[in-house]
Amino acid sequence: MANRRGKGEGSISQRPDGLWVARINVGTDATGKRLRKAVYGHTKKEVTDKLTKLASNKIDGTLIDTGRMTVGDLLDKWLEDSARLSVSPSTFQRYEVLVRLHLKSQLGAVKLSLLKPIHVQGMLSQLKQNSVGDESRRYSFQVLRRALNVAVRWGLIARNACDMVDQPKVKRREISPLTVEEVQALLKVSEDHRLHALFVLAVATGLRQGELFALHWQDIDLKAGTLAVRFTLEEVKGQLRLKEPKSKSGRRCVKLPAMAVSALIYHKAQLLTEGLAGTPLVFSDTDGQFLRKSNFERRAWKPLRKAAGIADTVVFHDLRHTSASLLLATGAHPKVVQERLGHSKISLTMDTYSHLMPGMQDDAAAKLDIALRVRSA
Repeated sequence: MANRRGKGEGSISQRPDGLWVARINVGTDATGKRLRKAVYGHTKKEVTDKLTKLASNKIDGTLIDTGRMTVGDLLDKWLEDSARLSVSPSTFQRYEVLVRLHLKSQLGAVKLSLLKPIHVQGMLSQLKQNSVGDESRRYSFQVLRRALNVAVRWGLIARNACDMVDQPKVKRREISPLTVEEVQALLKVSEDHRLHALFVLAVATGLRQGELFALHWQDIDLKAGTLAVRFTLEEVKGQLRLKEPKSKSGRRCVKLPAMAVSALIYHKAQLLTEGLAGTPLVFSDTDGQFLRKSNFERRAWKPLRKAAGIADTVVFHDLRHTSASLLLATGAHPKVVQERLGHSKISLTMDTYSHLMPGMQDDAAAKLDIALRVRSA
C-alpha cells in the first residue's frame, strides 16, 4: 500500500519482492505527458530519504526530466513555436540553416536532460575542425543559446549549458574603403551602365544595398535634393519583399550632393528610353522589377569592379564604408555620419571608423592648447 503524501511530494510503496519504491512527478515530455522519477531502497527510511532529496531538487529547479526529448526535438519545436513568431523571415531562414547544418548534426541526438557544457564545447571544436568559419560558429552558438533559454522558460531544463561556455571570438573583417582614385575609376567605368546612378548614390549616401534596391521615386525630392529611406529589400527563399528598417534611426532623410542629383536626373531620363517611365522603382532590372542581389553582383558589380582595377576582395558593402571615410576625411562631424548611415548609436560609428580618423587626436590636442591659451615652446 502506497503512503499518500501532499500533492507533488511523491509516494512510497513496497513491491512484492520486498524492495521499497518512491516516485515523484518531475515534469513533462515534448507532448505534455507527465513524467515521473522513481528511486528504490531496501528500507522505507532509505527511499524516504531519497524522496526528500528529490523533492528538494525539484524545488530548487535541478530536478527536471524531459523523457526522451533530444536537443534536435527542442530545436525543431523552438523554431516553429517561438523563433518563427518572433523574428523576421530572413532571420528565421538563417536560424533554420544553422540548426540543420551545424546544431542538429552535432547535438541533435543528445538527450536534452543530459546536455552539458562539455557537449557545447565539443560541438564548437568539431565545427572548427570541419573548417566552419568563425562567424558561423559564433552564430550557431548564439542560436543554440537562444533555444536553450526558451527551454528554461518552458520548464524543460533547469540551466542553459551555453552559459558555462565562452562564446567563440570572431576577428572583425578589416574595413576596405576605396581610395579617391578608385572611386573616380569606378564612377568613370560605370558612366555608360544603366545603373550608374546607383553607384553614385552608394558612394554619396552610404545607403546599404537593400536600401538602394528598395528606393521608389516617391522617396526622392530632386528639387530639395533629399532622399528618404523607408524600406529595405530582402530575399527569403527566392522571394523578394520590402521591410521597414529595424530601428527608428534607420528611417532617415539624407541630403544629396549635387553629383547625386545630377546622376538621378539623367537616370530618370534614361528610363524613358527603356520604356520604364512608369515604374515606381528608382533602380530595377530591364523588366521594371526589383533587382536581385545575385544578378546585380554578376552583371554589374563584379564586371565594373574589375574594369576599375579594384581588388576582388572589395565587396559592394565597402562603398558604404567608403562614403563614411570620405565624409570623415573632409572633417564631417561623426554625428552627421551616424545620421546619414542610419546607425542606432554614435558609438557604433566611432567603433567602426575611428581608425580612419588619425588626425582627430592631433586636432583635439591643438584645440585644447588654443582653449587654454597655452603657447608652445
